Amino acid sequence: MSAREQQPPAQPPPAAPAEAAELEGANRYEAVVPHWFYRKVTDSRERWVPFSTQDSERLEEAHCSGKDKEEVVVPTSGGRYDVHLRQRQRVAVYWEEEAAEVRRCTWFYKGDKDNKYIPYSESFSEELEEAYMIAVTLDEWKTKLESPSREIIILHNPKLMVHYHPAASSDDWGSTPTEQGRPRTVKRGVENIAAEIPNGEPLQIDHLVFVVHGIGPACDIRFRSIIQCVNDFRNVSLSMLQAHFKKAQEQQQIGRVEFLPVNWHSSLHSTGVDVDLERITLPSINRLRHFINDTILDVFFYNSSTYCQTIVDTVASEMNRLYQLFLQRNPHFSGGVSIAGHSLGSLILFDLLTNQKAAPEEDEHSEVGSRTTSSNRGIGDVKEILKKLELSEYCDVFEKEKMDRQALFLCTEENLKEMGIPLGPRMKILHYISSKREMQDQSTAAPGHSGEHRAQPGPPSQHNPDSTDEGRNCQYRDVALGQVSANYPQLDYKPTIFFAFGSPIGMFLTVRGVKRINPNYSLPTCKGFFNIFHPYDPVAYRIEPMIVPDVEFEPMLLPHHKGRKRMHLELKEGLTRMSVDLKNNLLGSLRVAWQSFTRAQLPALEAATTDTEAEPEAGAEKEPETKPDEPPAAAKEETPPINVGMLNRGNRIDYVLQEKPIESFNEYLFALQGHLCYWESEDTVLLVLKEIYQTQGITPDQPLPGGQ
Repeated sequence: MSAREQQPPAQPPPAAPAEAAELEGANRYEAVVPHWFYRKVTDSRERWVPFSTQDSERLEEAHCSGKDKEEVVVPTSGGRYDVHLRQRQRVAVYWEEEAAEVRRCTWFYKGDKDNKYIPYSESFSEELEEAYMIAVTLDEWKTKLESPSREIIILHNPKLMVHYHPAASSDDWGSTPTEQGRPRTVKRGVENIAAEIPNGEPLQIDHLVFVVHGIGPACDIRFRSIIQCVNDFRNVSLSMLQAHFKKAQEQQQIGRVEFLPVNWHSSLHSTGVDVDLERITLPSINRLRHFINDTILDVFFYNSSTYCQTIVDTVASEMNRLYQLFLQRNPHFSGGVSIAGHSLGSLILFDLLTNQKAAPEEDEHSEVGSRTTSSNRGIGDVKEILKKLELSEYCDVFEKEKMDRQALFLCTEENLKEMGIPLGPRMKILHYISSKREMQDQSTAAPGHSGEHRAQPGPPSQHNPDSTDEGRNCQYRDVALGQVSANYPQLDYKPTIFFAFGSPIGMFLTVRGVKRINPNYSLPTCKGFFNIFHPYDPVAYRIEPMIVPDVEFEPMLLPHHKGRKRMHLELKEGLTRMSVDLKNNLLGSLRVAWQSFTRAQLPALEAATTDTEAEPEAGAEKEPETKPDEPPAAAKEETPPINVGMLNRGNRIDYVLQEKPIESFNEYLFALQGHLCYWESEDTVLLVLKEIYQTQGITPDQPLPGGQ
């Protein structure tokens, strides 16, 4: 073996021209540039993921300053993970996750399974680097090293270094690990392994969004957790910012939007209910029953007063905890906070928001019909009614019982008797309530009938201010009607916008008995509301028809993130218009032909008059040819002014995604995927970013065309 190792120095003379470059650079040793990685385990598969360049430089700076000998924590990944330098661990900040190993990497070898490069341990990488430095300086290659696990690494030259992973230990015949193992490539430095180093995130955070998941522990078709899905959503948002807000980024007007997941499923199923369910679950079709217990039953849990309280407490307390922790870690944050919910998560957030209490100074502008809004004005209205009925002496009684206008019109004779109201005044009040209800029943057919005269937008009824309030009690129902009896907690902040993805809010409100939503209603502390859904999502329902039931109109079509409508949709619309035109032209031609045929039998004396009449009639028949083109244009002009109420500040609420070409072949086949597509949907993310930054007066570089 020693004779074999002495052969390389004798080989340079024949190959002197080829070795000239190496001989010149023999003494030119350059230290390797380290890069930091962390170990990620997914479905029992292990892989090493590089930190971003900015994070790696911060870790290297802390390491070189000797801080790794102390208890030093370096925030990474936008502040969502902390690296404990001394323990070499990466720990999640906002959610529970197993700590990941962190490694300062300089040398790598190619793995067996997926041909991904795996870093050597830091101590063995130092040995390799020292051997490489000696080999380069002295130009003595064929250096052999043995790792702690008896793996052999041979440095043939700067471009050829191999790793022998022994298949077995040496036997009696003297076979060595290098003869038994299969050689694998060894690389020095992260720049030689083609690693996908992620782009760093802007340090400035403009807005914070909490994302609440729906039923079950899995949130997409790949059965990933809410944490992984929100990571995808955040990554898509970063790419959309670079593509559509590049000018604002270059001018340092914006940074990024932070998305944080909110998990309530684990808390619900840690109450012991799973053990109780397992006790009564049948043994047949075990996997299906387990899936139902773990996912579908979440809907029934939410409709149970016991478990609904657990769910709303978990969601509210978790969002408050995350908010306070975020402020603690970002003391200079001055942006707003929004919330987003997927599927059942959107319903949970909607119920929470309807039960938030607005600040007293905001009561004048708060929504109508919410049971959580202050009733000071309603109490004042009750005083006016009592004064009109000449019953002012009972104002204190009604004020003591906190009786506002809505509560008054829900009163029965028994309620008034319990309040101590005598028979005479009692009859007057009941007669007033019944007469107002009768008046409202006669006017409920009028579209756009407003439920409260204090709302500014929309066309409120002006003829009788008093009757409009009873309209809220008869025609409109409180959106909190039918909610599960629970003590809904208060949030520590006022959300700017509420985004609902694939939401069943409309269906649940209808089932609860809310047939119509007052156009003047808005959430107490959140004035923005967007209902975003895929056209094939089986769980999604619209909101706008509950506000404007007498007008049929389509939801807003979300523009494609590249600024156009998908080609198959344009083709579909073109074919539809063409078929309408052909149909109208064909019908017009048939009518003209039929009329000419029937009039051919008239006497010759009437032929002259027939000819003169045929021209205007033929011209009249030509009119329908142009009319079919007019209604769509007229409809397009009428769509924007549609008053969809104040749930989203008077703006449109329902937004539908454009289905992909392959999805249009079979709606049923892609129904499930349609419900789980929002996490990686560029169109959805772009709408979220556009609406968030619009509140700050920042618009995309190229305004996207409207959908309708």
